[in-house]
Amino acid sequence: MDSPRYLLAIGTKKGLWLATSQDRTTWAVGAPQFLMQEIPSVGIDTRGGRTRLLVGVRSEHFGPTVAHSDDLGATWTEPEAGSVVFPEDTGAAVERIWQIRPDSEDRPGVVWVGAEPISVWKSTDGGETFELNRPLWEHPDRDRWGPGAGGAAVHTVVPDPADDDRIHLAISAGGVYRSTDGGASWSARNHGISAYFLPDPEPEVGQCVHKIARDADGRLYAQNHRGVYRSDDAGDTWTSIADGLPADFGFVMLTHPRRSGTAWVVPLVSDWERVAPEGRLAVHRTDDAGSTWRRLDAGLPEYDWNTVLRDAACVDAADPVGVYFGTRGGSVYASADEGESFREVVSRLPDVLCVRAAVLDGGQGV
Repeated sequence: MDSPRYLLAIGTKKGLWLATSQDRTTWAVGAPQFLMQEIPSVGIDTRGGRTRLLVGVRSEHFGPTVAHSDDLGATWTEPEAGSVVFPEDTGAAVERIWQIRPDSEDRPGVVWVGAEPISVWKSTDGGETFELNRPLWEHPDRDRWGPGAGGAAVHTVVPDPADDDRIHLAISAGGVYRSTDGGASWSARNHGISAYFLPDPEPEVGQCVHKIARDADGRLYAQNHRGVYRSDDAGDTWTSIADGLPADFGFVMLTHPRRSGTAWVVPLVSDWERVAPEGRLAVHRTDDAGSTWRRLDAGLPEYDWNTVLRDAACVDAADPVGVYFGTRGGSVYASADEGESFREVVSRLPDVLCVRAAVLDGGQGV
């Protein structure tokens, strides 16, 4: 049997780059695809013994869509009429595909999309076509949602592998929303999250959540606009876990796919200084659900004043887990030891918007 192969997909402001590796130490980076088109989202679906790449493509001329490839980018397919299209009666048009999230192994064919304007979409055919979730689109809270600095979007979709009916969304700027009936209804779940910079310091609706993730035991973690939080009750209440971090601002939130209590963040100074403290970029990891944090920067440059965006970081499912991130300066880093050390995969790319990694089953190449 062939050795495991690793795939790294890098979406940028001006195209998609795919990299492969046998050992997550040395990477072969392919030629750009979708050159001069924005790639804000990528999904890698390895369910059912195949690898399907799903890419949110935004063309200034043709608009946004989701394209897919079953041969690691050798060829791409998308419906002629587009794959994510608002019904005519909404009077709306998709601006950007922010999130592509394949569901669990037990739900083959189900893929979720979060988009701008604020909307969530579901596919049951592996990401070839998507249907608008009307209950969120017509939600009574909608007039209290507003754009964050990057736009008004559902930027994170977290289906629950243990419960077919439970899904969490992160909306900027709306907050965390949860469905317990498969998307038939949604409710805000932001109790305990502070927005001390707003007139109402603890709004249930209108929070600017930057990223959420679930760990192996079902805990939720959130990187908010000023604040890092954990929820042990599916989002009903949140507790600050920012103590021990150099700053509570940032965009990244990652969790371990198998080990409970392990999460990674990339702190930035503040909303006014969106750079690493003192220009020293580092990943911070907790192994005790946020009680303590460790700074991890081995192999990273001594100084890097670039930002890491919310989806420009990811983990893989290998053992030990790989940790990856890209910067707005065009560098992408990979760790094969859960963040203990990093190597640069590629540099001088356009602004990195999205990074996704996967362990392949061998026998395929870019």
